[in-house]
Amino acid sequence: MLYYSLVLFILESLFYWIKLKAAILIDSTWWTVFWFSFFIFSFVHIFLVIMDGWSRFQNYKRAKDQFYVYGVTARICDLYIASKCQRIAALVAAKELGLENEVIHHYTSKGVKWYHYIPYFMVMDPWFLFKKYFWKRSFMEKKYKSKFDYKKLQLESSI
Repeated sequence: MLYYSLVLFILESLFYWIKLKAAILIDSTWWTVFWFSFFIFSFVHIFLVIMDGWSRFQNYKRAKDQFYVYGVTARICDLYIASKCQRIAALVAAKELGLENEVIHHYTSKGVKWYHYIPYFMVMDPWFLFKKYFWKRSFMEKKYKSKFDYKKLQLESSI
């Protein structure tokens, strides 16, 4: 989903850039401001999507380590329930460990549906943009170094 969003925002930015240049050439202040606002909105989202992808990759690595050490627990699953992207990161990690069905069962029992794309915190807190937790959890996850070499573990277990 993030790749599709990234391509979409790049294409939107290109479209708005072309419109912005045309507005500048005809020397229309109103149209210049109009297209500039759309261009900035779309252009900034390119970087937000990239940062979101980085954060979800860190979630994936952390979830995989947690599932490997502790198995599937409600506490671990609930760490990644807030948004569709976080749930996907946890599900991919669980799938690689053969635990996907347990995680799906947990999310289903919590009422999560396949069409729940809007993060729950956005619905519960309309002022989320002004909260530190949103920016930290969505775009600025700290780098996580996996504690296990899963390729090596897989080779050892197949011997």
